[in-house]
Amino acid sequence: MKIYGDTQSGNCYKIKLLAALLDLPHQWIDIDILEGETRTEEFLEKNPAGQIPLLELEDGRLLSESNAILNFLAEGSRFLPEDAYDRARVLQWQFFEQYSHEPYIAVARFIRHYLGLPEDRREEYEAKQEGGHRALSVMEKQLAMTPYLTGQSTTLADLSLYAYTHVAHEGGFDLAAYPAIRAWLKRIEALPGYVGMDT
Repeated sequence: MKIYGDTQSGNCYKIKLLAALLDLPHQWIDIDILEGETRTEEFLEKNPAGQIPLLELEDGRLLSESNAILNFLAEGSRFLPEDAYDRARVLQWQFFEQYSHEPYIAVARFIRHYLGLPEDRREEYEAKQEGGHRALSVMEKQLAMTPYLTGQSTTLADLSLYAYTHVAHEGGFDLAAYPAIRAWLKRIEALPGYVGMDT
């Protein structure tokens, strides 16, 4: 299978991380967003939304949206519970990641890390800080009670939220005030098969 992505993007990196943890054979195809490589005619034929990550299976079937790809690839693995309620709790955190975490932390990081914090985006960047810290506070509260977001073991909830949280400082978010999150980051990084964003 082929995975189209940019490893500096948290949404793409989470796929790369899961593939490494599960030792899934795949071909990684680097896509440069800033160079317009998601807007080419060839890429838009594969994903009309013009977004990465994108999964292309050996039979030609395509799947987009990072958490949908994660759930597909993790089927039957230790990262996706069989119990319906436990699985729904994973989804709960994945929805949280996309609606309450990523729009603040990932966007602030993009403006600062990718774009170099241009003056015309500074107001938007600063406006993202409160929402980002609110999301981190929710995570901190949970991780002060349990080692992982849904309880005692690692699930896709953790991988989904690890991706942008571990580089939150690149968006101006100081994790010094979040000791439970910092301890959780170390637990994820100790998983057998773990690969970093730049690996």
